[in-house]
Amino acid sequence: MPRHPLAEVFGFPIDNFSVEANRHRAKRLCPYNNKVPNCTKDKAKDPLGVCSIFEEENVVVTCPIRFRQSWLITDDAAAFFFPPDVSWTSLTEVRLPDKNGRSAGNIDVVLVTYNNRGRIVDFGALEVQAVYISGNIRNAFAHYMQDPKSHHEMTWEGPFYPRPDYLSSSRKRLAPQLIYKDSILSKWGKKTAVVVDRHFFATLPNLPETSPNKAEIAWLIYDLAFDASQNRYNLTKHRTVYTAFTPALETITTSEAGSVDNFVEHLQEKLDEKLDNGYPPDAPTLTEFAQE
Repeated sequence: MPRHPLAEVFGFPIDNFSVEANRHRAKRLCPYNNKVPNCTKDKAKDPLGVCSIFEEENVVVTCPIRFRQSWLITDDAAAFFFPPDVSWTSLTEVRLPDKNGRSAGNIDVVLVTYNNRGRIVDFGALEVQAVYISGNIRNAFAHYMQDPKSHHEMTWEGPFYPRPDYLSSSRKRLAPQLIYKDSILSKWGKKTAVVVDRHFFATLPNLPETSPNKAEIAWLIYDLAFDASQNRYNLTKHRTVYTAFTPALETITTSEAGSVDNFVEHLQEKLDEKLDNGYPPDAPTLTEFAQE
């Protein structure tokens, strides 16, 4: 089990010292079809070149560009959007307007089919959601980059240890994105494919599935498979889950209610602590308002 959080840096495992890996680290390059040759994550001049991190024995994708390896995601999305043997291509970072022309956000990748005159016939939206990190990953990254050959076997400990933040990734990022953008696409009758990491998807509630021909959303779930002969991780399709739009979003955004008795007990503990210590109330009481 790794003693540090770093799985891949600038596209390579941190113990890969091939000529190619050394070049990518030295020049801060991205091998996964970024919009420019260099990594631009977090800061263009000082990029945080962490593609994936360890969560115990699991490797979790934390950079959305990492999913672009060989553009497998567009092939899989096109198979959901379009019939076979049609001409299609992809457009990245496409602004999506609402009814009033205001931006509802950018679509990560739009796949379009076109006829022999180059006119668009159909399209579908591809959204990519990597996993957020809680804690401080930059310190571990910076320490490694000071001397990769000496530090690749480092032990990283202390507070703010970097970990995948699955809840923020789903509730604070993925769900709002789908609500704003896919509500428009759904009304237009257009399909969406959502690219996620296998370990991230496993933390989501069970989504009500439907058949591929009735689905509005295809959840394209990927894993990183280690190739020992190359000392590289390769993006690998794990499975596809097909859902309708509304049931899937309601499932993700609806919290299951716990016991109200447990919550009241928690409130009682906080009240007892406040009363025992003689603290004033945090906010004015009704009695105080009546006396003004």
